[in-house]
Amino acid sequence: MAINIAITKETRSGETRVAATPDTVKKWVSAGQTVLIESGAGISASFSDDAFAQAGATITTAQEAKSMADIWLKVRGPEASEVAGLKSGATVVALLDAHREKDALKALADAGATAYAMEFVPRITRAQVMDALSSQANLAGYRAVIDAAYLYGKSFPMMMTAAGTVAPAKVFIMGVGVAGLQAIATARRLGAVVTATDVRPATKEQVESLGAKFLAVEDEEFKNAQTAGGYAKEMSPEYKAKQAELVSSHIAKQDIVITTALIPGRAAPVLVTRAQVASMKAGSVLVDLAAPQGGNVEGTVADTVADVNGVKIYGPTNIVTAIGNDASALYAKNLQAFVGLLINKEGQFAPDFEDEILKAALVTQNGAVVHPALQS
Repeated sequence: MAINIAITKETRSGETRVAATPDTVKKWVSAGQTVLIESGAGISASFSDDAFAQAGATITTAQEAKSMADIWLKVRGPEASEVAGLKSGATVVALLDAHREKDALKALADAGATAYAMEFVPRITRAQVMDALSSQANLAGYRAVIDAAYLYGKSFPMMMTAAGTVAPAKVFIMGVGVAGLQAIATARRLGAVVTATDVRPATKEQVESLGAKFLAVEDEEFKNAQTAGGYAKEMSPEYKAKQAELVSSHIAKQDIVITTALIPGRAAPVLVTRAQVASMKAGSVLVDLAAPQGGNVEGTVADTVADVNGVKIYGPTNIVTAIGNDASALYAKNLQAFVGLLINKEGQFAPDFEDEILKAALVTQNGAVVHPALQS
């Protein structure tokens, strides 16, 4: 018997992504599954109903799709009101924002849904193709530079003309994870002079491989600041003071600063203080990718370009919506790989609840919120 996979339109304000593309639909249909898509679900990501229908999907209403869904796929987790009408026992897979969306999780549990949070997929080799945080962060790093270039009132590359020379923009990336590395690469391609910093010594080589300069107080403590597991060690107060002084003097000389430091389930750490913002030249730009969790920059206002004495601070909370088509395409591939753990080779719904990926991502089951990190 075919499994019903449902995709509905995202209801959260400003969300342009969709949880499937015609390509992923085609693969599910060819494997014998039934795909139900709410009419208009892909319009904001430039995927028409006709494109989905030609791929083999059944275009329907949100309520019918949910009432028939064995698996309900979403980008953002459903709001509590959206859960009404969901088929009993359905499986829900989405970026649930599980640490903050408590009411939605309760609604899913009360509805008897088995829910998986894509943000909890473990970062192991086997799960790389399912790593939605990385796929979306990659695009976020790119888009942060594009938005910074738009807000910045000058040129990025050096330009030599008969009328004189235009100096290249100086760009500083704080946090060298997936988003930070893509921001470095994009800023370099646009011709900026790029520096970057991170608390992990191992990132120095990655930064330099992209043609940027690594900024840190590189003493013996720094060289031994990473555990065998690849995590940063707590630094001494003396080291923190030296690093803060170096970063402060550097920020004052920059045209653009992009911050990317997020800690799951916790408020974002402050990387740029009000005093450091005040030290920057008028016309400078800060893009704070940690805005969804309070921000790395003091003075960040969510989804607003704040002007602080001529310095612009932009704190987007969902920056990838500006490139919804590509963001959807990558996320849909993440979901397709994850759904492969729920359906066996015979096309039957048969999740192995002992699978380490499913165990790590499982949030609600049998009427309760079961993830250990969410137990109060």
